[in-house]
Amino acid sequence: MNKKFVKLVTLFLAFAMMISLAACGKDKNVLTMATNAEFPPFEYIEGKEIVGADVEIAQAIADYLGYELEITNIDFDAALTGAATGKYDMAVAGITANDERRKSMNFSDDYYTASQAIIVNKDSDIKKAADLTGKKIACQEGTTGEQYLLDNSFSIMSFKTGAEAVSALTTNKVDAVVIDDAVARALSAKQNGATVVLDEALTQEAYAIALKLGNDELTENINKAIKAIKSDGTLKKIFEKYELPFDEE
Repeated sequence: MNKKFVKLVTLFLAFAMMISLAACGKDKNVLTMATNAEFPPFEYIEGKEIVGADVEIAQAIADYLGYELEITNIDFDAALTGAATGKYDMAVAGITANDERRKSMNFSDDYYTASQAIIVNKDSDIKKAADLTGKKIACQEGTTGEQYLLDNSFSIMSFKTGAEAVSALTTNKVDAVVIDDAVARALSAKQNGATVVLDEALTQEAYAIALKLGNDELTENINKAIKAIKSDGTLKKIFEKYELPFDEE
């Protein structure tokens, strides 16, 4: 065989291999996730890291599916929009899968049962939900807590984060805060006894992972992963770590 021809073939094969390796690197399986890391214990910043129960759940799902997880921290509303438009594969941010949101997004199976709770100052005269009448109430923008207050015609102040809402409470700009129960307890615990969370639940809701409407293949795969991490005990361990109740069913 002609040596020049052999050399050309060798160079061609080497070039083809380089292209193949580059393509493999470019097409590496990545699962992109949008969240709002202002929602402890589900997602929050610790040092420079985004941590929390939702983050560990998302990582377990990514591991099961063989993906690398890539997390982007943005406003809650933007996280929902990002998932709905397909900018991100999914949004995981303590998201309640309600009928209104299902009109514009796919949702995974439920993975956590939540409720809306009331935070008040320790010396507040608000002792139950009925006492909220006529009061000014803080909440987080874009949440089901905000929607509950709007639906029931309360006077509200909406904030980008739950922490800002609680700050408005402790500085007496509002009379109460309505936010998800586990988050309410986490935020209240940081106030050194200045605030309390009332025992009465305002709603009952279910968290799920949000995806682009019609992205049924990924939704189905995520459902398989959720089922797997429930059955093998991973989900229970995550909830125990963050002192969250776990529904065995």
